[in-house]
Amino acid sequence: MELKSLRHFVALVEHQGFARAGEAIGLSQPALSRSIQTLEQRLGCDLINRGGKGVELTPQGQLVLEHAQRLLAGSTALRNALRQFNDLEAGELLMGAGPFPAAGLLPRVLGQFNRRYPGVRVHMEVQHWLALRNQLLAEQLELFVADIRELENDPLLEVTPLRQAPSRLFCRASHPLAGRTDLTPELLAAYPLASFRVPDVILQTLRYTLPRPEPLISLECDNLDVLKRVVRHSDALSIGDLDILHDELSAETLTLLDWPELLPGTSFGLVTRRQRPLSPAASAFIEMLHAESQTR
Repeated sequence: MELKSLRHFVALVEHQGFARAGEAIGLSQPALSRSIQTLEQRLGCDLINRGGKGVELTPQGQLVLEHAQRLLAGSTALRNALRQFNDLEAGELLMGAGPFPAAGLLPRVLGQFNRRYPGVRVHMEVQHWLALRNQLLAEQLELFVADIRELENDPLLEVTPLRQAPSRLFCRASHPLAGRTDLTPELLAAYPLASFRVPDVILQTLRYTLPRPEPLISLECDNLDVLKRVVRHSDALSIGDLDILHDELSAETLTLLDWPELLPGTSFGLVTRRQRPLSPAASAFIEMLHAESQTR
């Protein structure tokens, strides 16, 4: 079985249509259809239910998809390792990031990495920790940096803590509560709370440090830039550390509220698959990551 046929099948599922998938991979729709039919003949089963809307997989098709994604990821990792062996002149680094490190720590490290290794293509997936874990175990990522408080005891993962920083409550600069020194839980509860997805252990802590009616979080968004823009254009309150709020606090578009730190704050860590070798690009990136995190 050729990897090319599996790649065509994965593209068909990802793009949900022969025309879109063919355009994405540079193949005509009839040629892609023949490739899928040939793959089905070799496997002796139908992979998709024809005649329905979109691309509906058969049970066999779902199984083939899962194996195909792992095979293709392994093939990519092998090619990358071979291409990167010679002084990291080429290759690819597939990594993930939680909302907080994606907004603060990682852009600085990626800037340094790109200047030193401009030939390495970097793809960063920004998601919450659970989605990143699933992608890592599916070998779609080689590493990620995110909140590790629900990952540290995972037997499939190698978890290295990087930093801890307290979170603060913030709002837009012209918010009715901005500058007030008489804040109470009742005053705060009158305004919605917007936040990225937080681990259950932190949600429990927030219920004690930020008493308010349920639901505790009214608006949930894992894109931190979008979250900050929402806060700038609404009366919502939100949570962040000084690193990711630096630019907005300096520009006075956002402001910190006079409320105690929401301990235990943020806890970032580096996560890789346990007992899996790393590519040269990943090793070089991790070295820079540790150096940068120790300076903050």
